[in-house]
Amino acid sequence: MKKENTGNQKRSASGKACQGTFSVISLGCPKNLVDTERMCGQLSELGFRLINRLDGTDFILINTCGFIADAREESIQAVREATDLKRRGLTQRVIVVGCLAEREKEQLFQICPGIDQIIGVFAEDQVGSLVRGVLEGNGAPRSCFETSAQSSCLSGPRLRITARHVAFLKIAEGCDRNCTFCSIPAIRGRYVSRPIDELVAEAQWLAEDGARELVLVAQDTSYYGVDVTGQPQLAELLRRLDQVKGLEWIRVLYLYPTHVPEELIETIARSSRVIPYLDVPLQHIEDRILRRMNRQITRQEIEELMSRLRKGIPGLILRTTLITGFPGETEAEFQSLVEFVHRFQFERLGVFAFSPEPDTPACRLPDQIPEEVRRRRSELLLEEQQKIAFRWNQAQVGRIIDVLIDGPVPGEKSAFLGRTYAHAPDIDGHVYVTGRGLKPGQFVPCEIVAPHGYDLIAVAVGKPR
Repeated sequence: MKKENTGNQKRSASGKACQGTFSVISLGCPKNLVDTERMCGQLSELGFRLINRLDGTDFILINTCGFIADAREESIQAVREATDLKRRGLTQRVIVVGCLAEREKEQLFQICPGIDQIIGVFAEDQVGSLVRGVLEGNGAPRSCFETSAQSSCLSGPRLRITARHVAFLKIAEGCDRNCTFCSIPAIRGRYVSRPIDELVAEAQWLAEDGARELVLVAQDTSYYGVDVTGQPQLAELLRRLDQVKGLEWIRVLYLYPTHVPEELIETIARSSRVIPYLDVPLQHIEDRILRRMNRQITRQEIEELMSRLRKGIPGLILRTTLITGFPGETEAEFQSLVEFVHRFQFERLGVFAFSPEPDTPACRLPDQIPEEVRRRRSELLLEEQQKIAFRWNQAQVGRIIDVLIDGPVPGEKSAFLGRTYAHAPDIDGHVYVTGRGLKPGQFVPCEIVAPHGYDLIAVAVGKPR
């Protein structure tokens, strides 16, 4: 994900005389994207100018993902492509940061010898000075990894690299859950909530910068505030954010299925800006597998929560993620998972075949499932979900609903890509809108006229705002 800073060609976004140019590759989740924007902000404050191409720069900054094998391979491929540009003289330095850097540390130098500097996640607040040091050749360390019992979100300036009308707000760092399949606590440390006042101030700045949709992210949003007060504070945060002028939609992702009190449900239902869309990662439904995953929740508690959410939040769109082929999962337990999906009719569903991550307890569990079985089960579950998603899409035909325009369809004069509140950015499908003169960031009343696979087709029927 690379965006150009369109300011003065001889100055950085901060207005300082240009000290050099850089490009950025941000991989992985929206949480990583927020970190990327903060690191770009640091570099801009030092006078470095972000441009939208990889070749011809002084350095390339790559924020990597190290969560699962596919993500690690994508990150390594991106690093290799960048070091190849360096070998050909099209960039001078390659700087690698983020989760893969933290996970692999100096071993990355052996995997990709062309790397100039590796910076771990706890040292990202020093990226400006570290990168400047390696560019100046003043003996700066080739790698920097800080140890911290508690991590904290990056603070300071933020240079946005995404569309102006959508912004992510990272409300916490780290995770205390210790699910047996997940390496995030080892990479990112303990859970640390950001202060509410600080988050509200950032949300106000984002709104003033053009954001109309604000997406709340953390490894676990429902746990927000528990590390500080012992009680969840997400409801209070949402009430404060609901007062921020300029925002139209506030969306909550990664809501772990514990610490969801009635206060939170009522807050979402009564809010004028918090939309009825929740991403609640469940991973499985069978108690034995949930215990093996160390999810700290039971099937009964999950089903009760789903019912409370549906009952308490009118028009709710529910997204979840599930894992197939977890060690020990029997065919009967998998079929139970399929039946659960059929019963609860999730509007949005992501399915992952279990990935045995090194150094996680799940990797050492007995009764590992063969990869072909894990993948076959994920495909079968997705086939079931496709029927649900297509039926839901068909049921939208004839509705008139606001669509947030993301941009034009390439090569088309009167066709635009947009989303309803039921479509999270970069995760769910699109709405193809026929209209004239529409612009990114506008809300347009549209009539849904047809389904198109996982997407919708609509016609603008009202004035944009």
